[in-house]
Amino acid sequence: MAKVWINGETSIEVEDAEGVGAVHFTVDDKDIVVSAGQTILEAVERMPGIGNIPALCHHPAVKPYGACRICTVEVSEDGGSKFKFVAACLYPVKQGLVVKTNTERVRKLRKGIIELMLARCPNVKRIQELAEEYGVKKPRFVLGDQDCILCGLCVRACQEIMGKSAISLVNRGIYREVAAPFYAYELSEDCIGCGDCAFICPTGAIEMGPDGKPVLPKVKIPYAEVEAMMKKETAITS
Repeated sequence: MAKVWINGETSIEVEDAEGVGAVHFTVDDKDIVVSAGQTILEAVERMPGIGNIPALCHHPAVKPYGACRICTVEVSEDGGSKFKFVAACLYPVKQGLVVKTNTERVRKLRKGIIELMLARCPNVKRIQELAEEYGVKKPRFVLGDQDCILCGLCVRACQEIMGKSAISLVNRGIYREVAAPFYAYELSEDCIGCGDCAFICPTGAIEMGPDGKPVLPKVKIPYAEVEAMMKKETAITS
């Protein structure tokens, strides 16, 4: 008989069972058992009080994406001798896996990520709450005025739940953003006004407009090269 935790305060005695697809592993020194095929985050979400894993780009209704990396934890596959960082929303549970969710190294890494997010989105309540929890008072970087953290939840909800592609993540690097296809000012008929994108957004960056269609974050010129070409063309014709 082994003591297995089912939440942060309750444990039960469980006999080892073979052939039932059960995975035994530990989270912050608590032995837990879950069915195979889950990620660390999925398993911990079902067990209140076990582990400390915040997440912004995760939702059970869509496939994991690993965009925000706030869910980073330490894991060991050799019984605790060597640990590495992984995204809990993507990493599958394994027999004998050792998971640490709130170590000093984990908190330091999350703090750095949160500082970057707070610099980008200083007025977003959820980011402010995480910053307070992890001791981020003032970012060392230039403050932005964005609401969107580019988690991709809205895009995945549109594609995976509704079977549409009314919005998407476009461009790369500092030019990455959520936009309608071809940077249209209005959403196409592909948008049925279901509101899933606004509902699933963790920062409130998308709201429903008076016409029943979502209002997306304001987009920028997609590439610096485009702006440079426009200036060059103006100089030639003038």
